[in-house]
Amino acid sequence: MTKRVLSGVQPTGNLHIGNYLGAIRTWVDTQAEFDCFFCVVDLHAITVPHAPKLLKEHTRNTAALYLACGIDPAVSTIFVQSHIPAHAELAWLLNCITPLNWLERMIQFKEKALKQGENVGVGLLDYPVLMAADILLYDTDRVPVGEDQKQHLELTRDIARRFNDQFGETLKVPEPLIRPEGARVMSLQDGTAKMSKSDPSEMSRIHLLDPPETIVKKIKRCKTDSIRELFFDPERPEAMNLLTLYQILGNKTKDEVEEECSQMKGWGDFKTSLTEVIISHLEPIQAKYQTVIKEPGYLDDVLQQGREKAEAVATSTLKRVQEALGLWIRI
Repeated sequence: MTKRVLSGVQPTGNLHIGNYLGAIRTWVDTQAEFDCFFCVVDLHAITVPHAPKLLKEHTRNTAALYLACGIDPAVSTIFVQSHIPAHAELAWLLNCITPLNWLERMIQFKEKALKQGENVGVGLLDYPVLMAADILLYDTDRVPVGEDQKQHLELTRDIARRFNDQFGETLKVPEPLIRPEGARVMSLQDGTAKMSKSDPSEMSRIHLLDPPETIVKKIKRCKTDSIRELFFDPERPEAMNLLTLYQILGNKTKDEVEEECSQMKGWGDFKTSLTEVIISHLEPIQAKYQTVIKEPGYLDDVLQQGREKAEAVATSTLKRVQEALGLWIRI
């Protein structure tokens, strides 16, 4: 049987090239090999303060960008997390068997709780259990993960094993699908920090829908170092980040990049070339996005078909869990 993959992105604003290179492009490449389920995880988006009036718009835009980036609804299942109540219901059932100290030790909770102070909601502590429910609902075999998500996947595996130990073999224990090297994109303002939608500075990231003039401005002002020579060096985080972007988006090897850079007159020339590569790469994505958004009913039809397929799988898994726990199943 074809192995199943599940992944998703939060609709907390415009997707950026870090989301694209770190996740979505990898999803596109896995479609031919796996049975892929890709959701817009809007329930996760409300674990931190958000703008309710924008959430629906961001959810639709994220789903449209999935399609624009190359996710094919004919071979992959695309759906919105909150459209399937089984996600929240399974999260509650898993809450009841998940030790509290497992959640308190999660690194991302500690980091985000420090930022929010007294406004921390229970959802922020508990969202790794919801993430586990997302994964386990679909009998997922592989989960694409980066360094920052490995701890969450391991928690999912621990929860599944704990449930199976206590109530019998019910949940499939997923394995990681490690992303290719070079997919971790860093901030344009700090080469040691990951590019993030939560960064207060718009200049730290390039959104997939940024117009060319905005991309020109952001690259022109992005942080570099004082060394004129351009080459890959882990001790030069900004250089590593920008050269890696140029390499990946330009479909080049490291040797080809360094050879080209040796002919350039420092960072000014390089920024011009990098800007051209980014604009050229994003142009077809932006064009496809406009087609998807403007075609009446198309996006709604894709998400409806995805919901029906995903719900059938999720409902079956939820019923297994309910029976294992001894709940009185409604006929």
